[in-house]
Amino acid sequence: MRVLLTGAAGFIGSNFVRRVADKTFDGISAVTILDKLTYAGSIQNLKRINHMDNFHFIHGDICNGDLIDQTIQDFDAVINFAAESHVDRSIYSSAEFVETNVKGVQVLLDAIKKSGRVIRFLQISTDEVYGSISSGSANEASAINPSSPYSASKASGDLVAISYYRTHGIDVVITRCGNNYGPYQFPEKILPLFITNLLEGKQVPIYGNGNNVREWLHVDDHCQGIYKVLINGKAGEIYNIGGGRELSNLEMTKLLLEHFGMDSSQIDFVEDRKGHDYRYSLEWMKAKHELNYEPKINLEDGIKSTISWYQENAEWWKPLKLN
Repeated sequence: MRVLLTGAAGFIGSNFVRRVADKTFDGISAVTILDKLTYAGSIQNLKRINHMDNFHFIHGDICNGDLIDQTIQDFDAVINFAAESHVDRSIYSSAEFVETNVKGVQVLLDAIKKSGRVIRFLQISTDEVYGSISSGSANEASAINPSSPYSASKASGDLVAISYYRTHGIDVVITRCGNNYGPYQFPEKILPLFITNLLEGKQVPIYGNGNNVREWLHVDDHCQGIYKVLINGKAGEIYNIGGGRELSNLEMTKLLLEHFGMDSSQIDFVEDRKGHDYRYSLEWMKAKHELNYEPKINLEDGIKSTISWYQENAEWWKPLKLN
């Protein structure tokens, strides 16, 4: 299988690339990464595959129709990691979120349609499209109820993708995941921000009272789920990729503080974010039963290894925090 990975110089996509390079995922013979290299993407994230013959890089934007039309012809599958993904940024400026997360999906699907070839399109989405869950967990049939411009743009991209399956018969599958964490995550997201702040002896800013709950998923488990959907997912279907562990932001922060031997004096409670969803929770039995997906990384072990990675790779994250 020859696969085009869009946005794969970012956090999740580059981790998927490394798993392919490590031969963790069978059946993928060649990979091309197409990335715009925004602030959250870096060619440094792909340095492991720089000299490997079956990996190639294209600097480009998924909204560039001419480029995508020329590029799409050579692939059996497209995994769309490309996205503007930071909720805070979407609140203050939503245009680029709509451009990439909605129009970009449409451009990719139009190119597949025009190619006349059977090309699988895997849309990487998020649990945030379901909105806040007061009790229980969202399954794939749950209504979408996004709160932020970010989650609204991702929900819109999902709807565009499904419409191309229903209208044009394009081989579309969608994954929706919990809060990812792990190495190479840009230090604006809560976990790498808090870890790097603590490494620098700084306080960590918690929105509101810190009781907002998230389901946590190590990026390696997420990539395992993506691969299973790529190979065996059914066209037109959505698959939730869960981590099986929920913690409030305050509980997660205390876990980090305990690791560093620090106390709650390091916490800075700040004004809550606009439209801040209280709780996300995924029911992912469909992926378990149909695809044999199961998260393997214990949260405490995953957090410990993630902290170690940031401790050992200050040269990667320190320049990013200066920008």
